[in-house]
This record gives sequence, structure tokens and C-alpha cells, in this order.
Amino acid sequence: MPDLPTRARLVDRPRLERARARARLDMAGFLHDEAMIELQERLQDVNRGFTSPALVTAFPSVWQDFLPGARMVAPNEVLDLEPGAHDLVIHAMALHWADDPVGQIVQCRRALMPDGLFLSVAFGGETLVELRQALAMAETEVMGGLSPRVAPMAEIRDMGALLQRGGLALPVADRLPKTVTYPDAFALMADLRAMGETNALVDRHRAPVQRALFGRMAEIYAARFPAKDDPARIRATYELIFLSGWAPHDSQQKPLRPGTAKARLAAALGTSEFDETAQPVLHPSDD
Repeated sequence: MPDLPTRARLVDRPRLERARARARLDMAGFLHDEAMIELQERLQDVNRGFTSPALVTAFPSVWQDFLPGARMVAPNEVLDLEPGAHDLVIHAMALHWADDPVGQIVQCRRALMPDGLFLSVAFGGETLVELRQALAMAETEVMGGLSPRVAPMAEIRDMGALLQRGGLALPVADRLPKTVTYPDAFALMADLRAMGETNALVDRHRAPVQRALFGRMAEIYAARFPAKDDPARIRATYELIFLSGWAPHDSQQKPLRPGTAKARLAAALGTSEFDETAQPVLHPSDD
């Protein structure tokens, strides 16, 4: 896979690697723990044994006991995976930092045997929504403009679409929101450093930051996003998005071709196909 041109990159890889090297997941690894619990439940639901798994992670020491004997692979732009070598590939807590997430999924699919399973967990678009808003308001007040300070993360509908673009069958995407409370915004940022999830964007603001910026951000955060059970603390949202899909195989269930159905849906429901009095039903989630 050719290198992306510099202008197309979102992530400063050397900075990201430094942030990960300084991470202290022994102090702030609770989201990785949550991801493991959820993934384990999904594997139990599959009710199938896997004999040649691979696990893509930036933190192999944290994940090594999750799948004993699994091949541990760094989430580099080109994954060290052999085509057709694995019956299970898990991409763990790294897809949100990929410049080319579709490319990551395609490489995982190619590494799967026919009817092999792909699973992924990564941060979704609702992650740190409070911090984003507080930073944006503070930066507008203090510096008169905005700069990228929190990595953009995809919404669940976009993440689900990646599975189909990656060539996986029976795609499923679901989300797990988590609310965590902190004494203040500075404690939250310390946790993010311990997670290895600090700003590693290419277009980040690189000049020295005025101390007043983060002080004002903390004030806005505390005023707008207090914890529901303790107004003296703040709340922070994390969203984990889980993806699953299968390498195509002839044994898998496939949708019927258009026009091959043996009964009409209207007949099954006992209704008319053409009801001139029918009115559309709009749900609150509809745009």
C-alpha cells in the first residue's frame, strides 16, 4: 500500500507514537478494560472456536492476555498480516487514529480465511463532546479563532459503512456510550495523557498556548457540563463503537435477488400496497 501524501494526512505519526509510549494504562486503562469485556461477550455470542487469531493494537502488553497465542500486530499504515492466515482479526482501540480506516479494514479482511471474523472497537464521534465545545468557546474568546485540538472521530453510521467498503459480509455496527466524572477539566486532560490519547493532529496549533486558554476552558466546562449526581464535578462522554463482519463465504446467508420473493409484504401484513390515505410517519430522529 503506497504512502499517503503528506497533505492528505490527519495524524502526526511520530507524535502519536510518543504519546502512546508515555501512556500509563495501568492508571487509565478502564476503557480498554471495558472494550475487552464487550468484545468477549461478542465472541461468546458467536459460539465458535478460533485457532489462529490476530490482534491489532498499539498496546500489546495490555491486550496480550485477551487472546492467548494471538499474533500481536502494530496499527501501522501497512499491517504486518499475511493474506488468509487468520480466522479472527481484532482491531483494538486504534482505528480512530487511522489516516485510512477503510485501508485498515481491507487489510484485515485480506488476512482472514473465508468465513473468518473481523471485530473492531474504537472511539466514536460522541467522544469528548463536552471538551470539544468548551475548548471551542474558550479559544474563540481568548485567541479569536479555532484550531484542531481533539481528533475528529467518525459517527456510527459512517463506521458501519466502512465494513461494506472493506468487503466484509453480514456487517454490524453498534455503540456503547460511557459517562465518566472528574474533579475538573485538568483531571480529564491528565487522564487523556495517561491513555495516550492527546492531540496528535498534523494541523494542530503548534505555537505556545496562552495559559488563560485552558483556565477559561476549565471554567466553561465546569459551568456547562457538571456531573448530574455531583455538580462539583464535571462529566465526560466516551463512545465506543464496535464493528463486526465476516470474510465472504458460500455458506453465509445472502439476501434474495430483487423480484425473487414468493409472497408480497402487503399480503403478509394484511394491508393494501397502495393506500392513498396513508401519511408519512416522521420520527424525532429523522432529518
